Amino acid sequence: MKIREFGVEIWMNEFENRCTYNLAETCVKSFTIEELLDLTGKKETVLSDLLPLHMTYGAIEGSDHLRDNIATLYQNQRRHNIIVTHGAIGANALIHQTLVCSSDEVISVLPTYQQHYSIPECYGAEVKILKLREDNAFLPDLDELKSLVSAKTKMIVLNNPNNPTGSLMDRDMLSEIVEIARTCDAYLLCDEVYRGTDQHGDGFTPSVADIYEKGISTGSMSKAFSLAGLRLGWIAAPQDIIKEVSIHRDYNTISVGQLDDYFAALGLDHKEAILERSQKITRDNLQILDAWINQEPLISYIKPKSGTTALLKIDLDMSSRDFCVKLIEQTGVMLTPGSVMEMEGYVRLGYANDAEVLRKGLHLISEFLKTI
Repeated sequence: MKIREFGVEIWMNEFENRCTYNLAETCVKSFTIEELLDLTGKKETVLSDLLPLHMTYGAIEGSDHLRDNIATLYQNQRRHNIIVTHGAIGANALIHQTLVCSSDEVISVLPTYQQHYSIPECYGAEVKILKLREDNAFLPDLDELKSLVSAKTKMIVLNNPNNPTGSLMDRDMLSEIVEIARTCDAYLLCDEVYRGTDQHGDGFTPSVADIYEKGISTGSMSKAFSLAGLRLGWIAAPQDIIKEVSIHRDYNTISVGQLDDYFAALGLDHKEAILERSQKITRDNLQILDAWINQEPLISYIKPKSGTTALLKIDLDMSSRDFCVKLIEQTGVMLTPGSVMEMEGYVRLGYANDAEVLRKGLHLISEFLKTI
């Protein structure tokens, strides 16, 4: 089985450890272990929980404590609707591996995380791309989606909130997409790894797992929960899908690590405090970014409504990769070129890390723009 190189991951691997100001980061500012224990009030007592643990395999599908906590992120999901995975990347891969065959047709939005079109493509499925356009605020054109579905459509794949654009489909739009999926009895997979970071309200847009009988949600502790180092994600789906996924999962996972499970459950025990921190960071930092965009004549964007990233349009006669390579070489600032996401003419900027890093990085980009 051959598969395309993963553009974003290759870029990150090449440059992430060579930069001074990482504005390619997509997670809300990560916790240190000490910060997590301070926030959860466990600093003085954590060892009493950990020392008795036998370092054997953990609960196969994830501990009851963890799965119960994950279920609280949804309206209609319970423990039996949840299975724990090695990050959202593992969750997404398992869904495609379980449900997609060579005779199937998959519709995926673009831009999105490359898994969602490269994996079904490598299985031999016909992949149809629904291009998200700037003139439509990077939201799917539903008439175009209707024209793409057919009797062969096995799965429609969304990413909400969207990476890299920060666009956000509201409940009404998701409900319309559900009706389109019903016309061909398709699964609706939504990568919701940035859920919880909406710029308004409680931060949560409804999940497709809650509004469609064949809806599948994937999520993780990495983005809104600032615990990417746990490498822990999940699938929320109907029981029959969870059962099918479990068969495939037995071949490549067994269980997640006991410590990962413990700290993820601990974080979700205190999800309100963690999300309050995350939403303050994303909302305050987006204001910093927005003010900078408004005074940069060569840069424009559709202001994100959620997530941790923005897709910036660069008005320059150079490729996005050349721009990003020269930027990091001359200033130490790292962005992600749109070319690795099949969005040439744009760069992705992550704005949810340290505010001072963001301010300094933006200043250096401005200085760099004056030289080209």
